[in-house]
Amino acid sequence: MRLLLVRHGQTPSNLHHLLDTAVPGPGLTDLGERQAAALPAALADEDIEAIYVSTLTRTQRTAAPLAAARGLDVIVRDGIRELSAGDLEMLPGDTEQGALYMKTAFAWAAGDTELRMPGGESGAGALARYDAVVAEAADSGARAVAMVSHGAAIRVWTAARAVNVDVPFAAAHPLENTGVVILEGSPADGWKALTWAGAVVAPAGEGGPAGWPVVGDAP
Repeated sequence: MRLLLVRHGQTPSNLHHLLDTAVPGPGLTDLGERQAAALPAALADEDIEAIYVSTLTRTQRTAAPLAAARGLDVIVRDGIRELSAGDLEMLPGDTEQGALYMKTAFAWAAGDTELRMPGGESGAGALARYDAVVAEAADSGARAVAMVSHGAAIRVWTAARAVNVDVPFAAAHPLENTGVVILEGSPADGWKALTWAGAVVAPAGEGGPAGWPVVGDAP
């Protein structure tokens, strides 16, 4: 299956760098609406057969133009919502609290899945709920699926599950609004990232930047 993970369009909370992860969350800014409107053309070459969105309003608003263009109904699943900020909810992402959020999330991708977000979910729970939606899509028989999801969730799940994306790469590459990560594979055979925001992904550990930047990609 070809899996397209699409970050939602810009929200008011993105403008203010807030850790905004609760359901249903805000809608889109005017720019976010324009970003959503541009998705059908941006993904015109993809033979998308199903579109999944999270339970957060911003993903549903982002997916609406694409779904209309393809004549598809969106499938709403809680499992691909943003990583819950717990006690850090609505705190500024460009602060020590924001750094804690991203360090915790990337620790999950590195294998410390029993670690919990302060007042929130564990890595095991977050990855399991995302896995379940991906597995459902794979079991549907669709050859290409778009999932409109969230920045931290996409980066962490991809780093945890794609054989050629490691934590330093995902941490160093914030995903802009309506940025897309394209993977191929299956839950049984594993996943390989083909492109990240339009750039070809090299094998893990080969030429990718290192470091752990944690600011600049609020949920």
